[in-house]
Amino acid sequence: MINPVISAKKRQPAAHGGGVRGDNSVLRSSQFEGRFGRMFRSLPSAEWPKDALLRLGEAMTSAPETLKKDPTAPTAAHEDDDKRIQDDEENAGISAGYTYLGQFIDHDITFDPASSLQQQNDPDALVDFRTPRLDLDSLYGRGPGDQPFMYVGNKFRLGRPLLENTKNTKARDLPRFDDPINPGPKRALIGDKRNDENVIVAQLHSAMLQFHNKLVDKHPSDSFDRVQQRVRWHYQWIVVNDFLKTICGEEVVEDILPDFGKNKPIWKLKPNLSIFKWRNDPFMPIEFSAAAYRFGHSMVRPIYRLNTELNGGDDPNKATPEEEKRGLAGRFFIFAGVQERGLNGFDEFPAQWAIDWSLFFDVNGSIKNVGKKRVQPAYKIDSSLVNPLGFLPEFSKPPQPLKPPFSVDQLQSKPADPHGDPSSLAQRNLLRGLAMGLPSGQSVALALGVDPIEDKDLRVGKAVTSDLPNNPLLTSFDKEHNSFKENAPLWYYVLAEAQFEWAKRATAKGGKGNLEPVRLGTVGGRIVAETIIGLIWGDGRSYLRQAPNWKPETLRSMGDLIHFALS
Repeated sequence: MINPVISAKKRQPAAHGGGVRGDNSVLRSSQFEGRFGRMFRSLPSAEWPKDALLRLGEAMTSAPETLKKDPTAPTAAHEDDDKRIQDDEENAGISAGYTYLGQFIDHDITFDPASSLQQQNDPDALVDFRTPRLDLDSLYGRGPGDQPFMYVGNKFRLGRPLLENTKNTKARDLPRFDDPINPGPKRALIGDKRNDENVIVAQLHSAMLQFHNKLVDKHPSDSFDRVQQRVRWHYQWIVVNDFLKTICGEEVVEDILPDFGKNKPIWKLKPNLSIFKWRNDPFMPIEFSAAAYRFGHSMVRPIYRLNTELNGGDDPNKATPEEEKRGLAGRFFIFAGVQERGLNGFDEFPAQWAIDWSLFFDVNGSIKNVGKKRVQPAYKIDSSLVNPLGFLPEFSKPPQPLKPPFSVDQLQSKPADPHGDPSSLAQRNLLRGLAMGLPSGQSVALALGVDPIEDKDLRVGKAVTSDLPNNPLLTSFDKEHNSFKENAPLWYYVLAEAQFEWAKRATAKGGKGNLEPVRLGTVGGRIVAETIIGLIWGDGRSYLRQAPNWKPETLRSMGDLIHFALS
């Protein structure tokens, strides 16, 4: 079997399949834990030829959605007036906002408070890490005493007001630095630069800034630390009771926290952490950060509606007949090689791009809406990523001005260095798993006491009932060395498991199977839920440790929190 050497010391960016700073230092040593560690320390590393992983990653990246009559013209499913689910790839059980809430959580728990000080000395493997916690370090940074430019008194500094086309809203951009002497991208002044990597997560971060400010107004006599605690506890409670129950299933969360929040005394409360264990402080499990938690990449939609006031494309007020025909009116690709057609980040975006969050979360019953006002679903958790994720912006040439007609060729950003690291997110994830020495999905399943999925049921493609028989087998991507036989990459396995367990339910429902919700499966759901709950439990300042029966007074979901923050 070929085992190409991939240097763990090679420079990797902090986002999009490149891991997080410091995870290169994870070794198989006698040390039990550090900043990063392993859940399954005794399991052997899985190996595959690099070329086989690249072929698999290419197959996991969907072709662009186009018109049947013109494969060069990008398109999207039309928004019918009488139903919410418009496309068989849409997930009836998970709304689009959870994709970016998941991204926000990821940036919180992998935050490195020392990076700005030590990056110049050791850019690839910092050693002075703080224990990972869901404490919103990505929001608060090092606090008003050390980063006063982010604050005005006890409140966060906010950016410019945003509009829904020409309609006033409560939404605000992130505060940004505009250098009149050296013009360039207007970088966000926030605790973690990664929360500006696309327009959606940037506005979610801004909503959290406004939530903090709203609590300052509601409790004017509270100290900064007290308001910060209120924000953190609301956030942690929603992560457990909204995000995890939506992604992993309520039964998984209830199995890990069977008695919490039920007015039982502390001596009866102990989480059921069966695979995430530590001696001193919680560490970041590499099986979680480099594999299982990357499930959200498959949930990304190729195109989003930000608000219902944007009606056009090149002209925000009026779509051309061609844009109408292609379903592009008022909607934008998550990434694109064309300026103002993609929601690319790390710079100021058009002021009329304010997000109407009732299109991303259930806000005051918006989940019942149809047509343009619907809550857009996430895409299904499956072994397929949308085409824009094959051309990541940070590894591609900057977006260019539109040269009509808008084509697939313009949509796909070309790699800045075609001979360098791949710009495909799927390929980067797979290569990262190899470099980190992750075990196979089957070996992790066996370690959990779960029967692994048979090779004949591990397929590559979309979770659409009509496509399932035609999706190629995983083993077909390396027939020469047979390296995928009972040896699936862990990240791929987590996605394929969700798809496989969904398919068993969906095929039993016949024609309505595509409306069956897709959540993480048995292995993936357990790794994700235990890790996140374990990180909260291991934090002595979290609500689980200081007030395990605490509940928010009125806010029960992320949609509630954002509505309160922006009302």
